[in-house]
Amino acid sequence: MVDTHLDLESALHDVPVFPLPDAVLFPGAVMPLHVFEPRYRAMLRDALASNKLIVMAMLGDPSITDASGQPLFAGVAGVGLITEHHRMSDGRSNLLLRGVARVRLTEVPSQKPYRRAHGVVLADVAVSVPVVETTALMSEATAFAGEVARREGSFRFQLPKGISPGELADLCAHHMVAEGAERQRILETLDVRVRVREVTAAIAIQHHRLRKADRSTLN
Repeated sequence: MVDTHLDLESALHDVPVFPLPDAVLFPGAVMPLHVFEPRYRAMLRDALASNKLIVMAMLGDPSITDASGQPLFAGVAGVGLITEHHRMSDGRSNLLLRGVARVRLTEVPSQKPYRRAHGVVLADVAVSVPVVETTALMSEATAFAGEVARREGSFRFQLPKGISPGELADLCAHHMVAEGAERQRILETLDVRVRVREVTAAIAIQHHRLRKADRSTLN
């Protein structure tokens, strides 16, 4: 889901990167962030003063580092647009980041206190997704959401109308797939039909584990 109001090709030539463990931002999804470290405060100031874009990249194994000793981040990530920003009196900030595209990253040298990269937008592979498969995903997501809501009254999940199969898979993955590596694998899946199947399977496994935990509690 590329934001048409942005010149992404130009903006992604040199874009700030916010690497975090298990952080995966899907196109169309909204991620809340709390910014408190000085380097990321600087990153936020710079982003707000330019195109309001930040790339969220998942950190890998901390024991594997680059030539400068920094931990590697994933080569495919989600770029987001800051849609809300609330600065606190002590300099910390809360913000909302809306995913606008998948991007392939190449880190670039930076004099800034935070990391930067060159990004290239990754487009979905145009394939036909049978209605039966999108229906299966919606059915599994609805059932799982109902189970979670029964346990956690604050959980709410509602899909916008008229979304594409790719957007459906992305939003379901963002809200319902818990494991970071699984979310990253789904983010990297450009074939939409495969992505729909992967998200359906991931939610079904989580749903099965939830029901199994219930049975164990009753025994």
